[in-house]
Amino acid sequence: MSTTTETSDLTRRVRARLAERHPGEPPGDLRTLPGGHSGLTYSITAGPTAYVVKAVPPGRPPIGRNDVLRQARILRALAGSPVPVPDVVAVDEDQPAWFAMEFVEGEAIEPVLDEHRLEPELSRRRMLALAPVLRDLHGTAAPVEPTLGPAAELERWSRTMRAVPVELRDGSEELLAALASRLPSAVPPVLTHGDFRLGNVLFQGERPVAVVDWEIWGYGDPRADLAWFLLFADHRNFPRLGRAVPGLPTERDLLTAYLDGRPEPPDLAWFRALARTKMAAIMGHNLRRHREGRHHDPDQERLPPTIAAMIDTARDLLTPRS
Repeated sequence: MSTTTETSDLTRRVRARLAERHPGEPPGDLRTLPGGHSGLTYSITAGPTAYVVKAVPPGRPPIGRNDVLRQARILRALAGSPVPVPDVVAVDEDQPAWFAMEFVEGEAIEPVLDEHRLEPELSRRRMLALAPVLRDLHGTAAPVEPTLGPAAELERWSRTMRAVPVELRDGSEELLAALASRLPSAVPPVLTHGDFRLGNVLFQGERPVAVVDWEIWGYGDPRADLAWFLLFADHRNFPRLGRAVPGLPTERDLLTAYLDGRPEPPDLAWFRALARTKMAAIMGHNLRRHREGRHHDPDQERLPPTIAAMIDTARDLLTPRS
């Protein structure tokens, strides 16, 4: 079956389900939403109401980031919780599977990385407003899945790092050895987003209205989510990429807002180092794909200084230099 035929079939299925919700208001056509990195993402309207549709790509297995039914499941589990998420309005398990959710008006901007015109004070308020949302997420009951603890996280990202050409990851073997030698004890697992940051949250003004992009949610260590969130507080973590925004909260400010008077979790420095390891591995992987011609994006050539800085500062967190 051709891609065009499969897209037409998806359109027919989506329109039929939405027509049940909107009698007398025929749904429009699916329109591709740009910016997605997994699955297929579309917008569609039925009368005055707009929806977002996520679907498994034609010919791809519904696993990993393409498992849209798993995404729909966690969104439904979080409905009515303190964590704001879009409402899921339709799910179709027939392959290729898809689900539709409400379209939420808002903007998702990463202050230290994205081109934007936000006032610095608004960026500051958004970051501080998001820390309690992460705390609420970690305190929300959710479908229990296999837990990914510190050892499994390190093993996963060690494989990813070692798939990066050695010339792009100087010092990474020493870093991985240091992480392995200081492996922290596990803590009770919680619901985790996997990529929690401002760029994955829609805001209206300073109010977070929808946490999106749940492709890699899991049930694991809260410190991994927290350390990833903290990484985006400082543009200096991203040489040649970061944007200086005056007055943003520091990592300590965000940590204080997240903890809300509770004690700091143990071994957080290890997870902050792991977050930098993950970022270096992801960037190295993306740059390798560009250089091999598998995903042409000349902007990836800006990444080496940040990859090097991530590895260097991760090592400093584990073994501070005198």
